[in-house]
Amino acid sequence: MIAGAVNYETLRRVSDAISSAQELDDVSQQIVHSLQQALNLKGCALLLWDRKSDELIFAAASGLSERYLNKGSISARKSIAASLSDGPVAIYDVEDDPRLQYPLEAKVEGISSILSVPVILRGRTLGVLRLYTADPWEFSEQDIIFGQAVAEIVALVMDNVRLYKGMKSSIEALKVLRGPTRPYKRTLHE
Repeated sequence: MIAGAVNYETLRRVSDAISSAQELDDVSQQIVHSLQQALNLKGCALLLWDRKSDELIFAAASGLSERYLNKGSISARKSIAASLSDGPVAIYDVEDDPRLQYPLEAKVEGISSILSVPVILRGRTLGVLRLYTADPWEFSEQDIIFGQAVAEIVALVMDNVRLYKGMKSSIEALKVLRGPTRPYKRTLHE
């Protein structure tokens, strides 16, 4: 599924999306769409972990139907939970794996295999990146490493967007404190 040349092209597409990132929703959607298209996946999704409700919330998805996206709340403890705590989880057959919360819905959606990779920033799990295939797929070690690399990039993007928004808010607050700006006038002594 994930050949070397495709990896570089996919990383280039993801980098393009990142370079102009100012809104997390937009860049997340660009990343999952780029991955889905470049890797010829059935679908791709970024799910963020809401620690208060202990649920995974779709932040962005590509190639998945509204019916699948709205199938019900996704429990962080029931939906491939090990990918949040133990690292990447590869599921070969969605029909025959007890780690899935909604195996029937996945099958109806046309999903055969799933790679779920944690999105981690500075040791803190933020959510998961999931790659969905239409045909059964035995994910190789290279596939998993590539998925981890993209998930790490996603975590950095999320942090950069957060920092950008914080910086932008700080600049706006300083402008308010400083008052209206006056045009600069030269004096004879300059």
